[in-house]
Amino acid sequence: MAEFLEVLSFPFMRRALIVGVIVSLCAALLGVVLVLKRYSLIGHGLGEVGFAALALAMALGLPPMPVAIPLVVAASFLIMYLSQRGALAGDAAIGIMAAAALSFGVIVTSLSHGFNMDVSDYMFGSILAVSESDVVLSVVLGLAVILMYGLFFNRLFAISYDEVNAQATGINVSMYQFMISLLTAITVVLGMRMMGTMLISSLILFPALTARRLVGSFKAMTLAAAVISVACFLIGLVLSYALDLPTGASVVGVNLVALVGSMAVRRR
Repeated sequence: MAEFLEVLSFPFMRRALIVGVIVSLCAALLGVVLVLKRYSLIGHGLGEVGFAALALAMALGLPPMPVAIPLVVAASFLIMYLSQRGALAGDAAIGIMAAAALSFGVIVTSLSHGFNMDVSDYMFGSILAVSESDVVLSVVLGLAVILMYGLFFNRLFAISYDEVNAQATGINVSMYQFMISLLTAITVVLGMRMMGTMLISSLILFPALTARRLVGSFKAMTLAAAVISVACFLIGLVLSYALDLPTGASVVGVNLVALVGSMAVRRR
């Protein structure tokens, strides 16, 4: 542990710690609503879109983030639009988007000299990829998510459990759904730096599922998911350094252990 604290003197580790904690917190808070509304796999779908966007940006020689953010946001809006219009169920829209984006990304990558180290870093994550601009964007994102929960907590609760009744009481359900989609898309893009496009969905899915098995109210689930997500990230980061393991995979492993543990507690 002392050695890990010494490593925090390096700027890239401090950036990774700040961005990782904030992204874990945001993903957990957004994940509570997404899991309850059965959009829990949206992180997986948007991660695949992010991979396709990054492949396109690298093939064209453009900066990855300015290309990835608008494309992933557009994909999240399209998924929500198709689901709301009844054209496709939420999981079907996510599945189609994920498959189409992944195939497009693989084709673009193969046409542009194949997979290189940059593409691999984004697919599986690398703490070395976190930049100063990521820190700034993560702080803005964190404030936006916390502000949304602080101002609209009761409305988020209403649309999470009974969307029809919420709409009947005058709540603009579509606006809140698209707001959540926007923040989720930015969270996914930021998380891809460290977790990778293949693993970022775990930050949205696991903490919310774990919290759901431990507590019984929306407020308690929100708080528990946030604490579990940040704790699992910190433990995963320490383990990845101590055991020389990939950060993203280590964080997912710790989250999986927490989920299995919550299932055992629930049975008792």
